[in-house]
Amino acid sequence: WSIGEPSYNRVWIPDNEEVWQSAEITKNYKAGDRFLHVQLEDGTELSYPVDPAALPPLRNPDILVGENDLTALSYLHEPAVLHNLKIRFVESKLIYTYSGIILVAINPYKQLPIYGDAIIHAYSGQNMGDMDPHIFAVAEEAYKQMARNNKNQSIIVSGESGAGKTVSARYTMRYFATVSKSSSNAHVEDKVLASNPITEAVGNAKTTRNDNSSRFGKYTEISFDQNYQIIGANMRTYLLEKSRVVFQSENERNYHIFYQLCASAMQPEYEHLKLGKSQANNLLFTISVQHFKAGFSSAGMFSALQRKSHSLKTGPVEDKHLNIFCELLGLNCDKVARWLCHRKIVTTSETVTKPMTRAQAANARDALAKKIYSHLFDFIVERINQALQFPGKQHTFIGVLDIYGFETFDVNSFEQFCINYANEKLQQQFNLHVFKLEQEEYMKEDIPWTLIDFYDNQPVIDLIEAKMGILELLDEECLLPHGKDENWLQKLYNNFVNKNSLFEKPRMSNTSFIIQHFADKVEYKCEGFLEKNRDTVHEVLIEILKESKVYLTFYWKCFISRTLLSGVFQFRNSLSLLMVTLNATTPHYVRCIKPNDEKLPFEFDSKRVAQQLRACGVLETIRISAQSYPSRWTYIEFFSRYSILMTQQELSINDKKQICKIVLQRLIQDHNQYQFGRTKIFFRAGQVAYLEKLRSDKLRHACILIQKRVRGWLQRRRDHQNKCLWTHLKFVDNSLSFIWLEEQKYCRGYLVRRLCQLIHVAAVTIQAYTRGFLARKKYRKVQPIKNLISVTGNNLCSVKNMNTMAIIPNSSPFACLVLLSSALFFLVFYQDLCLVCTVLLESHFQSQKEIYEKEIEGLNFKVEHLSQDINHLQKLFREENDINDGIRLEVSRLTSENLVCSRCRSTTQMCLWHSKYLKPRGVVVNMIPGLPAHILFMCVRYADYLNDPDMLKSFMNVTIDGIKQVVKEHSEDFEMLSFWLSNTYYFLNCLKQYSGEEEFMKYNTPRQNKNCLKHFDLSEYRQILSDLAIRIYHQFIIVMENNIQHMIVPGMLEYESLQGISGLKPTGFRKRSSSIDDTDTYTMTSILQQLSYFYSTMCQNGLDSELLKQAVKQLFFLIGAVTLNSLFLRKDMCSCRKGMQIRCNISYLEEWLKDKNLQSSNAKETLEPLSQAAWLLQVKKITDDDAKEICEHCTSLSTVQIVKILNSYTPIDDFEKRVTPSFVRKVQAMLNNREDVPQLMLDTKHLFQVTFPFSPSPHALELIQVPSSFKLGFLTRV
Repeated sequence: WSIGEPSYNRVWIPDNEEVWQSAEITKNYKAGDRFLHVQLEDGTELSYPVDPAALPPLRNPDILVGENDLTALSYLHEPAVLHNLKIRFVESKLIYTYSGIILVAINPYKQLPIYGDAIIHAYSGQNMGDMDPHIFAVAEEAYKQMARNNKNQSIIVSGESGAGKTVSARYTMRYFATVSKSSSNAHVEDKVLASNPITEAVGNAKTTRNDNSSRFGKYTEISFDQNYQIIGANMRTYLLEKSRVVFQSENERNYHIFYQLCASAMQPEYEHLKLGKSQANNLLFTISVQHFKAGFSSAGMFSALQRKSHSLKTGPVEDKHLNIFCELLGLNCDKVARWLCHRKIVTTSETVTKPMTRAQAANARDALAKKIYSHLFDFIVERINQALQFPGKQHTFIGVLDIYGFETFDVNSFEQFCINYANEKLQQQFNLHVFKLEQEEYMKEDIPWTLIDFYDNQPVIDLIEAKMGILELLDEECLLPHGKDENWLQKLYNNFVNKNSLFEKPRMSNTSFIIQHFADKVEYKCEGFLEKNRDTVHEVLIEILKESKVYLTFYWKCFISRTLLSGVFQFRNSLSLLMVTLNATTPHYVRCIKPNDEKLPFEFDSKRVAQQLRACGVLETIRISAQSYPSRWTYIEFFSRYSILMTQQELSINDKKQICKIVLQRLIQDHNQYQFGRTKIFFRAGQVAYLEKLRSDKLRHACILIQKRVRGWLQRRRDHQNKCLWTHLKFVDNSLSFIWLEEQKYCRGYLVRRLCQLIHVAAVTIQAYTRGFLARKKYRKVQPIKNLISVTGNNLCSVKNMNTMAIIPNSSPFACLVLLSSALFFLVFYQDLCLVCTVLLESHFQSQKEIYEKEIEGLNFKVEHLSQDINHLQKLFREENDINDGIRLEVSRLTSENLVCSRCRSTTQMCLWHSKYLKPRGVVVNMIPGLPAHILFMCVRYADYLNDPDMLKSFMNVTIDGIKQVVKEHSEDFEMLSFWLSNTYYFLNCLKQYSGEEEFMKYNTPRQNKNCLKHFDLSEYRQILSDLAIRIYHQFIIVMENNIQHMIVPGMLEYESLQGISGLKPTGFRKRSSSIDDTDTYTMTSILQQLSYFYSTMCQNGLDSELLKQAVKQLFFLIGAVTLNSLFLRKDMCSCRKGMQIRCNISYLEEWLKDKNLQSSNAKETLEPLSQAAWLLQVKKITDDDAKEICEHCTSLSTVQIVKILNSYTPIDDFEKRVTPSFVRKVQAMLNNREDVPQLMLDTKHLFQVTFPFSPSPHALELIQVPSSFKLGFLTRV
C-alpha cells in the first residue's frame, strides 16, 4: 500500500465493539513492515501490528458503498459486507439487500409502507435486477422461472427467532395470491392466506427474542394449474416444540391459542369449555372441542386442566380440573386418575401394577399433554390441507419453507440439536447449489473452470447421522430399559473425543458435549435427550383415550403406531423427504437477520449481525465468489461506465465488445486479473476499485484542467474588462471636462440673458405704470369737459362734419380733448352693439337646430316602423313556404311508406350493421363526425314519426345490444373502441338535441327544432347509453394503458435522452435486463410515437375534443405514476443525473402537449409529482435553507415519498455527496405538520371521473347522405 487519494488508502481493522473499524493509512507500507500506521475515523493515531502474510482488508471506494448487491463490491470480505448492510439499513432505511442468489432481509421492527398491492403490481413482471431488492422480487423470480421452465420452485426462508421469517413467508404467499388469482369462485388464494393466522395461533409463542416466534418448521406447497393460477395448497410441518406446552422459560409464554381461549372464556360459545379464570401460564392439558374458528366444518379447539401442587397418590384423585378434563373428553375420571399415578408392567408370567414416584407421574402427565397437543396440531394442519385440496392435477408448485435458523443459547438441549442438524442439511444443499450456479455461469460464458475450495459440512452431518453416529447411539440408548442420558453421553465421549475434530468434551463439565457446526461451536446439555427422544405415553392411557367420544377418536388410534418411533427417527425421515423435495426444485434463498436484541427500529448491532451472517451462509457465498471472479460486468455496462478512459482511436471502432477488450488490455497489464466471457467481463477482487480509481483520477484531472482553463479565461476576461474600463474612464473624463466647459459657457450666457430680460421687463413695467399714472392724471383734468359734451351733443354732430384736417391745426387743446372723448364714446357704443348682435344670432341658430333635430327623429321613427313591417311580411312569406314544404314532405312520406322494410328485418340488419359492416377506417374518411350515430338517430326519428312504441323499443334494444357485442368482441382493438366511443357519444347527443326539451332546443336552429321527437320520451335510454359510453371509455383507457405501460419505465427512466450523462453503476450478480442488450429497447421517442398514434386515431374517429383531453390526462397520469413508483423502488435511479434525464423527458411530453394544442387538458398537472421528484434529485441537500426549500417546493409529494427519495439518493461519482441522516431527519421534522396520506406508491389504477359534455350537432338531418359503402341498401330516405 501507499498513500494516494483519500478514498483509496483506507483499510479495515478488527474492533471489539463494532467488529470492524475503518482506518486511513498515514504512512506508506513497505513489504516486511510489522506495523501499519493508521488514523481512525475519530482522529486517533495508531500503529497497528500486522502480519505480512495476512494484511488488513481494504475498504471499498465510497462510490461502491450502499449497493443493492453485495457482489457488486470490488473488495469482498466480511467488513465490506457488514458496512454495506449498515449503510443501507441505518442511513437509507432499506431492509433488503442481495448477496448473489441470497436475499438478505433485516428486521426493521417497524411497519413500512412497502407491501401494498401497488408495490406488488410494481414488481409483477419485472426482472429481478431491475428493481430494488425486495421479498416480492424473489417471489416474482420464482413465479417467472416456474412459468418459463415448467419446473417446481422453492423459497427457503431461514433465520433465527425474531428475524422476521414468518412475516417474510407470509408476504411471499400473499404475492402469489395477488398475481395469480384463480378464475374460479373458490377463492383458493384467500384460503391459503387465511391458513396463516390459524397455524400461527397453535404453533407460535412469545419468547425472549420474539413476540411471535414460530416454534415449528413449515413447508407450504402452493399448487398451480397450466395457466399458472393457484388451484390449491398443501402444508407440511416439522419439529413442533412440544415441551413448551408443559414448560416455559422465564419471560416466555405458551402458545398463543391458550391466551386467545382465556380471553374468550366469557363468550357464550365457549361457556361449555368451563375455562373459568384459569391463568394461562399454568395451562397443562389440552383437549378437543366441537368448534374452532378456522374455516372447518368441525375442528379442534383447546381447553386446559390446572394441576394442584400436591403430589399424586395411589387411588382416585379428587380434582375438579381432572373432572372437567374427563367430562369434556368423555372419559372415566377414576381410570384416568389411576393410570396417571400407576404404571402397568407386563412380563412373560404376569402383569404388575406399580405406583409411580412423583417425578415419574409428572413425566407421564407431561408426556400425555405433549402428545395430545402434538396430535391436535397435526389434526388442524390436516384439516387445513383438506380445505385447500383441489380437484384435478397439479401442474407445478412453489414451496415456501419457513424454518428455524441456526440457534445457540446459554443452555442448548434436544430441540436446538435437531434445529441445528436441520440447518446443517440445508446449508449443505445451499453450498452445492451455489457451487453449481458458479460452474454453470463459467460454462455459459466459456471461461475455463477452476475448482473452487468451499466449505463442505458433510463431516458434521456424518458425525450426526452416519452409522454409529450421535443419532444412532441416542436411539440405541433409548431402547435399553434403564437407559440414561449420562450413559449415552459417555458413549459419545468414547467414540468421538480425540477421534473426531468436530466433537469436543467441555473442560469444566461432564454433562455436555460440543459440536463444531458450520456456523459456530455449540455446547449441548445431555439432560432430557433420552426422554424427549422417546416421547412415549403409557399404553394404558392411550387405550383410555381411545374410548373418547370426541371427533379426534381416530387420531387416538394412531398413537400406538407413532409412539413406537423415536422423535429423532421421525424428524430425520421428514427432513429427508424435505431435502428430496428441495433438491427436485429450483431454490431461492431468503436469509432473515435480527439487527439487535432490544427490538429497536433501525438500530444496527454489528456483533449480532456479523454472528448471523456467519451462521446463515451469506459470508460463505461471499467467500466462494471472492475466490474466483466476483465482479462481473456486461460489455454494455463497462463501455458506458468507463468510456471516459478510452481514447478517440479506440472509440472509433464500431464493435463495443472489441473496444472493451482493447481498453482492458491497456489498463490492466496482468491479464490474469480478468476474463472475457461471451456477454460479460469477469474481474478478480479489487480490479473494479482500481478502475474506479482510474476513472475518478481522469475525471479529477479533467475537472482541474477545466477549472484551469475557465479560471484563465475568467482572469483574462477580467483583465481585458479592466483595461477597457480604464480607457473608457479616461475618455469619459476628457469628455466630461469638455462638456463641463461647454455647459459653463452656455450656462453663463443663459444667466446673463435671463438677467437682461428681467431688467427689460422691469423697465417696461415701470414705464407702463408711469405712463398710466400720467394718463389718469390727465384724464381727471378733462372730466368736466365730458359733462359739457353730453349737454351740447347736437353741436358735436356739426363739429363732426367739419373738416377736421383743417380744424385740428387751428383748434385749441380743449377742442382736441373733446374730439378724442367723442371718438372713445362711439367706440364703446359700437362694441356693445356687436355683443348684442352676436347674442341674437346664437339664439336664432339654437332654435333652428332644435327644429331640425325633431324632424330627423321623426324620420328615423318612420324608417324603423317600415323595417318592422318588411320583416313581418318576410316572416309570413317564409312560414307559407314552410307550410308548403311540410305538405310536400307529408305527401312524399305517405307515398314512400310502402318502400320501407319490415320492422323486424330493419332492426336485425341494423344489428348486423353494427357488428360487421361498419369499420372505423372505412367510415372516418371524408365523412362527418359521428355519421353512424346520425343514421341511427334518423331511424329512431322514423319510429317516432310512425308513433310505433314497439318498433322504437325493439330498435333501441337491438342497437344497444349490438354496440355491447361489438365492444366485447373487440375489447382489445383500440381503433374499434375509439370509433364506437365516438359514435355512442354522438348518438347520445342526438337523443338530447332532438328530445324536445327546452334546455337542449335552445342550441338548435329553427330547422333542427322541426325535427325534434314528437311522441316518445327517451330519457331512460339516454341513461343506458350514458352508462354504456362510460363502460366503453373505461375499456378504451385500459387498452391505451396496456399498450403504453411497458414503454414507460424504459423510456422515461432507463433511456438516457441526454447523451453523455450516464448513470450506470455496478449491479452485481443480479443484472438489469436493460444492461444485457441495448437493442430493441423503448425510448422516449417510442412513448411520443405511441401518444401520437392514440391522438391521431381519436381525431380520425371524430372523438369530441373534451373526451380526447380527458383521455390524454389519464394517460399522462399513468406515465407520471408508473415512472414515480419505479423511481421509489429503484435506488440506483435516485441520482442527480437521473433527475436531469427525467426532467428532460418531462419537457418532451410538455412539448407534445403544446404541439397538439392540449395545454388546457390539465395533463401537465398530473406530471407535477414526477417533476418535483426530479427537482428533488437535482437540488442541493445540505443546509437548513435547502431543507426549507424542499419542504416549500415539494407540495405534490407526501412526506413518506420525500423521505424515501432522500434516503435512496445514490451518488454516481465521488464528486457527489450522500444525503446525511441528520438532513433527512431535519426535513422530516419540518414536514411533520403536513397532513397527507402516508402512502408511498401512487395508485396507477386510479381513473379520473369522466364527463360527457353536451355538444349539439351543427349538421341538418335532411342533408345527411348514407354512403353506398355502408351497405345499408335496406334503408330508404322518406
